[in-house]
Amino acid sequence: MAKDTFFRKKATLNAGGKLIDLATPREMGIINLTPDSFYADSRKQSIDAALQQAGKMLGEGATFLDLGAYSSRPGAEDISAQEEMDRLLPVVEAIAAAYPDAILSIDTFRAQVAEAAVNAGGHIVNDISGGQLDCEMFVTVARLKVPYILMHMKGTPQNMNKQAQYEDVFSEVYDYFVKRYDELKHLGVNDVIIDPGFGFAKKAEQSYALLNRLQEFNALQLPILAGVSRKTMIYKTLGITADEALNGTMVLNTIALMKGANILRVHDVKEAVEAVKLVGAL
Repeated sequence: MAKDTFFRKKATLNAGGKLIDLATPREMGIINLTPDSFYADSRKQSIDAALQQAGKMLGEGATFLDLGAYSSRPGAEDISAQEEMDRLLPVVEAIAAAYPDAILSIDTFRAQVAEAAVNAGGHIVNDISGGQLDCEMFVTVARLKVPYILMHMKGTPQNMNKQAQYEDVFSEVYDYFVKRYDELKHLGVNDVIIDPGFGFAKKAEQSYALLNRLQEFNALQLPILAGVSRKTMIYKTLGITADEALNGTMVLNTIALMKGANILRVHDVKEAVEAVKLVGAL
């Protein structure tokens, strides 16, 4: 079923002056420039460590690198836009210089940070709040003419766990995408990717309900990003830790691929590349 949808939904992305074919799913490697992201091995606080991780992930086959300097784990500390930029911009500049062909995604909900990072060498804006935490985000992305990852979340990282209340989680997330995409389209944003926001203002059972119906988001005719890597929906369900959650991550990534995911946002690129190849061989 998933393969049939590729011909109906948008399957290309214009990023960094390149047309990227998403009919074959792609991998997005996560590099966190924070001291407190939930998975310790993803934390790369120095430029050298970030460059080394970038090279490793690109070598393993990542198409995108997702750079974030604001921890969005539940209950994370709020930091200023200036501190976020101080962490982020030197790394964006360094990776853009060292790996000029890499496509850099900027994980931020602040328009000011997004614009500075795109000017420093970023190509995509990945907004966990879908424009809800900064009213300038949509117009900024439209002006910058960059692709935008529209994620679903309620509340803020500091209080989102208290917001996980839905009558029908799938219908609410679907309607949210319809409304927000209509606003983006009206502003002239051409490349929009949707992300259901697994674990963001969602209990594990709500995240699994969304994953179970992921293929139904194909009706929106937009590329889908699945970000389940090492999340609580995996490790708490299994009674393990994030460090032990690679196998569980790959099980859910495989399910996401079979339901039409176009991008896997992952901590472990090599294993995701293998999953894409094996699912593609079906």
